[in-house]
Amino acid sequence: MNNIFIMSNTQHVNYMRIANAIEYLKSNFKEQPSLTEIANTVNLSPYHFQRLFTNWAGVSPKKFMQYLSIEYAKQLLKEQQATLFETAYETGLSGTGRLHDLFINIEGMTPGEFKNGGENLSINFSFSESPFGKIIIASTSKGICHMSFFNKKTDAINSIKIKFPNAKYHEITDLNQQKALSIFENDWNQINEIKLHLNGTPFQIKIWETLLKIPTGNLTTYGAIANQINNPKASRAVGTAIGKNPIAFIIPCHRVIQATGNIGEYMWGTTRKSAIIGWEAARLSR
Repeated sequence: MNNIFIMSNTQHVNYMRIANAIEYLKSNFKEQPSLTEIANTVNLSPYHFQRLFTNWAGVSPKKFMQYLSIEYAKQLLKEQQATLFETAYETGLSGTGRLHDLFINIEGMTPGEFKNGGENLSINFSFSESPFGKIIIASTSKGICHMSFFNKKTDAINSIKIKFPNAKYHEITDLNQQKALSIFENDWNQINEIKLHLNGTPFQIKIWETLLKIPTGNLTTYGAIANQINNPKASRAVGTAIGKNPIAFIIPCHRVIQATGNIGEYMWGTTRKSAIIGWEAARLSR
């Protein structure tokens, strides 16, 4: 009994340390404190604090501070129409260069592109049929940035304009789209030939990259994905990231089910998810 009590008490102490560190970061991120400075506030060495924080929060202290910084920067750029220089200064960054790197790392776009809603971005999109219903697919010069099943064309178009309302859109099928659409006919091993232009947080992209490694016809669970990224406590965060998947079927979030064996939720409907799983299993058994 004593061992159980000691373990429980240690967990509580660690939780309070992380809670205090998070509050410190929320109040002081504009100062961009170092790892040592943050660790000192909870009386731990930088090494032990780094490990403890990452274990509890799912991301490193530096990454957590970047999330706080970029959310504040986005607010300044959008709501207050601040300049890039003003935003960098108010966020505690040394200059617009660091602001640029922060946005590229977290958002997959420059701060200027975020501010102007993708004004200088050109996006091609087209509609197509698949074994599982109508799909809309969109691409930039870098690769596929969006693919989803839809019922109404207007809703489908709006779904790709939310992120970049000011981008230039062209209804045209380009080479990137053609290669992507061929996945319904070709061997899944051809996936490496499809270029993707992913826009998300590092954690989301890490999850999406992990999904791409699930073999055709195989299923896994949210907990298994969390274990694969060495973060077993992050099952819920994994589920949230999977729910943000911008590219249906190609990034196979349909291959992730609940640990109980239930199919689980799917952005484009559980019936469609079941159909895709069955279709892939049937093709594998040929």
